[in-house]
Amino acid sequence: MKRLIFDSHAHYDDEAFAPDREELLQSLPEKGVCTVVSMGADYEGCKGALDLASRYSYIYAAVGIHPENVAELPSDYLSQLEEWAKQPKVVAIGEIGLDYHYKDMAPREVQKKVFEDQILLAKRLNLPIVVHDRDAHGDTMEILRRHRPKGVVHCFSGSVEMMREVVSLGMYIGLGGVVTFQNARVAVEVAKEVPLTSLLTETDAPYLAPVPFRGKRCDSSMIRYVAQRIGEIRGQSADEILLAARHNAETLFDIIAEE
Repeated sequence: MKRLIFDSHAHYDDEAFAPDREELLQSLPEKGVCTVVSMGADYEGCKGALDLASRYSYIYAAVGIHPENVAELPSDYLSQLEEWAKQPKVVAIGEIGLDYHYKDMAPREVQKKVFEDQILLAKRLNLPIVVHDRDAHGDTMEILRRHRPKGVVHCFSGSVEMMREVVSLGMYIGLGGVVTFQNARVAVEVAKEVPLTSLLTETDAPYLAPVPFRGKRCDSSMIRYVAQRIGEIRGQSADEILLAARHNAETLFDIIAEE
């Protein structure tokens, strides 16, 4: 099988993979997966991503603090992130951003401060960012406009108009399993209109498995179903979508995928 699947966003340190993590990760290249970027979301997640990247040639790491985890950060968290970010297989600062979905999340001003601080770190290190934006489109875009980082808005949930502005800033759009869901009207519109040169494929594994696996644990091999759906929407083949997304991810993260 051709290895065309570049999963630009997964969480293989997650407890959902505890029963069979090594077996699964060893099998993914045989299922067409060429590269995975495993995301940090807190200190333990960053350590997990770094460990996996050190042990699997096709896995790279991103390190960052997710907005769910910004409320009680130590004062030296940025220096810790910088130390990790300088390791050879770290290719991005992420997953970082804003999440206004739950009222008991960290205060919005704290989220914005930590988001901006991590963007500035990424710019200083010449690394892209991986953006989490949930119910926070306005503030997310205001910060991205101001700082103009390179990176990707992961699990993109905004409008076609917002997508066009993200692309105009030179950033990428990450699409995953949501585009296959029956009620995914906006995601389908975005998939149709996004320039192919600005598209990344992702899973958010173990979450957001595509149809026909919805509700089950997701893994990177399932991106083929995402690519098939995007191809149907655009009138292109799944392989065309996978190849373009792979090239875009290689460009953004400055790595060459394994054949």
